[in-house]
Amino acid sequence: MRYKLVVFDLDGTLVNSLTDLANAVNFGLEKVSLPTHNVDEYKDFVGNGRDKLIERAMGDKGADVALKNTVKSYFDKYYTEHCNDNTTAYDGCVELLMNLDKNRIMTAVLSNKPDEFVDAILRKIYPDHHFTLAWGRKPQFPEKPNPASLNAIIRELGVQNHECLYIGDSNVDVYTARNASVDVLGVDWGFRGREELVAAGAGVVVSNASEIMEYINEQ
Repeated sequence: MRYKLVVFDLDGTLVNSLTDLANAVNFGLEKVSLPTHNVDEYKDFVGNGRDKLIERAMGDKGADVALKNTVKSYFDKYYTEHCNDNTTAYDGCVELLMNLDKNRIMTAVLSNKPDEFVDAILRKIYPDHHFTLAWGRKPQFPEKPNPASLNAIIRELGVQNHECLYIGDSNVDVYTARNASVDVLGVDWGFRGREELVAAGAGVVVSNASEIMEYINEQ
């Protein structure tokens, strides 16, 4: 079996967190009297971290740094308390993680979400699975698609880049993997869909979690 490590994106890949993210941003927008958005609109806002999420939701007010920081402070307060209100695992991902364990393949998470939220979500959604590493946005690394954080995970876990498979739901994930010279697999059940993944250069896109293990077994 070729892969020794599978690194997952989090939001839109392992967990459907869109409603909780939308509620947290809308809470901040309401506090500063800016228009809110419906949940589906947030599919186009997510993917590049908290700051960009808030900036996009603020529309033409997103360039106002002071106002954005105010919205962000409200977001952080709300999301800290409510990040798991509606967030759920995607179908088949629990079984996928079990199969990866059985095959002694390490698992990690790399998200642009602030690091402090990642563990809380994984503990709630995947309490029976141990991820070898689970990183959100860390201050020492630039956000994805810069490959620095992915390369750091690979080095820390002692594997080679060609022994790693990166899995995600957006063009950001495809670019991250390609920038690190790592194989990438797209999932179309997330926030962006198959068309964006293919356009970004994902050679393999799957529609259910069982296909991921089939792909890994074929390598």
